[in-house]
Amino acid sequence: MGIVAGLDSSPDFTRIVVCDTDTGSVLRQGYAPHPVETETEGGGRPSDVDPQAWLLSLGEAAGGGLLEGVQAIGVSAQQNALVPVDAQGNTVRPAMVGGDKRAQVAAADLIDALGGREAWAQAVGSVPQAAQPVTKLRWLNRTEPDNARRTAALLQAHDWLVWQLLGRPVRRTTDRGGASGTGYWSAAGGGYRPDLVELALGHQAMLPEVIGPSDAAGTTPEGLLISAGTGETMAAAFGLGIGFGDAVVSLGASGSVMAVHHEALVDQSGMITSLADATGMHLPVVTTLNAVRTLRGAAELLGLPDLESLSELAMKSTPGAHGLVFLPYLEGERTPNLPHTAGTLAGLRRESMKAEHLARAAFEGMLCGLADALDVLRGRGVSVRRLFLLGSAAELPAVQAAAPALFGTQIVVPQPADYAAIGAARQAAWALGVSQGTLDPRTPPPWQGPVAQVLEPGDELAVGQAVRQQYVSVREQTHPGAFRS
Repeated sequence: MGIVAGLDSSPDFTRIVVCDTDTGSVLRQGYAPHPVETETEGGGRPSDVDPQAWLLSLGEAAGGGLLEGVQAIGVSAQQNALVPVDAQGNTVRPAMVGGDKRAQVAAADLIDALGGREAWAQAVGSVPQAAQPVTKLRWLNRTEPDNARRTAALLQAHDWLVWQLLGRPVRRTTDRGGASGTGYWSAAGGGYRPDLVELALGHQAMLPEVIGPSDAAGTTPEGLLISAGTGETMAAAFGLGIGFGDAVVSLGASGSVMAVHHEALVDQSGMITSLADATGMHLPVVTTLNAVRTLRGAAELLGLPDLESLSELAMKSTPGAHGLVFLPYLEGERTPNLPHTAGTLAGLRRESMKAEHLARAAFEGMLCGLADALDVLRGRGVSVRRLFLLGSAAELPAVQAAAPALFGTQIVVPQPADYAAIGAARQAAWALGVSQGTLDPRTPPPWQGPVAQVLEPGDELAVGQAVRQQYVSVREQTHPGAFRS
């Protein structure tokens, strides 16, 4: 069939991969950082970004004839980036990106305004958080009322990029995956809740049309087909090729567990965010606030220069860390919902007070916290037969030694690759095949899976489950009933 491209516009850079349409093999790739300040005075990413920066880095990444011969392009982009647009199609203000702490009060306001967490879970499958566009709309309405009044249409990052690539047509589109993260589209009902936009913004606004996973958003004047696009999480899942029975654990500073499921999950506790995926299925996600930041904190406490040194030290200990249990709630915690708590180190005895045992307890605490998140999904009927482990920490020997037994399932550690960009390219190949009549709109192209290391619990399963039970006992003693809904 030819070649297609997938681009991923992340918070910091644009990556583009050019793939063989039939197999998914990566033929060429490009990269460019966004031309924006990467840090604020407080040391984090900026909360306001001019979307033109995304176009500039896209152009740079596509330089040197990278897209020559490409027939279709898919777009993946950072989630939760709100682009407010006026009646003329111009941005009202810079895009609000990331987990914007300015919007925390607005999130609480919205929860109260609709009647509580359960009301939101029933309405759209998630409870407002500071990162979500609906919460940023509330902040905009309360803090920048003039800009709120000028806002006539709402787009997310991938919506805006697709619209720009198509030459800013009258029709604006999005996909189910992107829409499901807004806080004003219901994955269960499959439709927008304009009343929630009005509740947040103070008035109605134009919302992009939600098109199907294999639909095309349009064709450029040069004849290049542009697929629906999607958010980074959905694109990465699609690029990995996960399906029923698969879950993905992502190890960043915070952590997340997501799985493919046949229906949207309504969770009044707010621990599950009910997203849609890029194939027409559902992608329930449970997030923890403390993953790799737990390891970094332990490394600093022990005076170690990096996580590799912490892993090497932890491997000198044994499963269970001689009775040490680390509840890793260093930033408070979302799963379970303990926003104002702190971490706990339990089981201190003379024989356990060694650096290697603390290092081992940090790894086990991080993984047990994520296993708690996985159990939230399993408890709602989500089947998990294998678990993909993503993030640079997934390569650490201490993680690979402990994870299979603690999670109680096969672990797949894919080689590092641009899975979001690959997923966007796979979506482009799907839309192209459907447009040419060579692919079924219900069945994506069967691309080859990632090169990966596979780890089995094996004989360590019983030991791992004992370590997990030790962790659960300490958690229940310290925070009784934390997981009761």
